[in-house]
Parts: sequence; structure tokens; C-alpha cells
Amino acid sequence: MLRRPRIHLPGAPIHLVQRGHNRDACFFAEEDFQVYRDWLADALIKTGCQLHAYVFMTNHVHLLLTPPSAESVPQLVIALGRRYVQYINKTYRRTGTLWDSRYKSSLVHADDYLLLCMRYIELNPVRATMVDDPAIYRWSSYRANGLGQRDSLLTPHELYLALDAKESKRCMAYRALFRSELEVEAISDIRLALTQGQPLGKGRFLDTIENMTGQRREVRPRGRPRKQPSVHD
Repeated sequence: MLRRPRIHLPGAPIHLVQRGHNRDACFFAEEDFQVYRDWLADALIKTGCQLHAYVFMTNHVHLLLTPPSAESVPQLVIALGRRYVQYINKTYRRTGTLWDSRYKSSLVHADDYLLLCMRYIELNPVRATMVDDPAIYRWSSYRANGLGQRDSLLTPHELYLALDAKESKRCMAYRALFRSELEVEAISDIRLALTQGQPLGKGRFLDTIENMTGQRREVRPRGRPRKQPSVHD
């Protein structure tokens, strides 16, 4: 079965996930997280991508970034991935692949889904029952976005900055978004978009992508087609 080509558009936020091969670990010690972080910083500078949110989990990473060109995303992933694999293989005297062959990605309609995606990413350690509070987890962007700690990896998105002009109030407004749990439907939408490699959005956003790529791309529900609702549903 042919894989659909990924959609990368300049200036459009994209949610990217790269997993360890067969969901095996890709980080084995605290030093590994720091090495990956340092090389991610280099890759962001070289490609010009702007990172808005991230989390490094034991066997996968999430990045929410805005690329300056369509080629910037694969350039970042390939350069960072190869460099990190060489480090891991040398450090742990191993051979072979470390990452799944293809990273997963989904364009994000910023107006409707960017802040939602940021929450989804930074709540990963909580959903994995590793911590009770995202602020406890060291390897994510939450401490910067929610607590105001400096993080040289990040470039705040304009929608995040629009929460408030004053940093302390902006962080407070962002933390307020975490008081309620993410809805199951929202989690499902994000995961399905990543799995299918489809944009996370609707309406004019999908129309714009169709006009730019010549393809209609939208998330399709799993399983059988849904029954059309009646006027009473």
C-alpha cells in the first residue's frame, strides 16, 4: 500500500512525533536527553524552524514547530536523528536502527488547535503516570510556557503571546488551561490526525491546503462510516 506524502507547508505549525523502533527506548539515561536537546538546538538554528512546545519521553519525542519552508522539517529530523543515533550506538556499543523508519506528522490549524496541541504534548508525562504535575517533568516545554522559565529552544507562537501582554499573567492564563483534563475526543482527534498523517483542522484550513497541494486531506474516522445524525441527535 502506497504511503501518502507528508504535508509540510511554510509558516504552518506542524505536530511531529518520532518513536523508538518497535516502541523501544530511545533515551537510556539523563545524559541522553541533554545530548538530544543540545543537538535539537543546533538543528533548529540550521533549519530556521521555530519550536513552540516539546516533550522527550523514554521512547518517543513530540515537537510542535513552525518551519520556514517545506523542506525544513525533514532536514531537521534527518540531521538530528542521524547524529543522535551515532551517539547512542557509540555510547552503548550497539548497532542497528534506533528510530521508526518514518516520523509521524500533522499540520495544525493554529487558531483552533495550537494551544490544544501544546497541552496535549506537555501532558504526556501525566497521561503516562510518570508525574502528577507537568511542572515536575524536566524534559518538556511546560516550565517555560507555564512557569516562565527561560528555554533557549523555544520561540513563542503569537497565539501563546496573545494570552496576555505581561509574561506573568500570560503564564497564569496558560496554566489555567491545564486545570481541566483534555477531552477524550480532543485526544482522539490529535492521535488520529498523526496516525493518518492528516491535517488537524477543518473548514477553510482544509480548503487552503487543498488549493496549495491539489489534494483534499482530512482526518477520516476509523472503522465503518458514521451514520448520519437525524435532526433529533
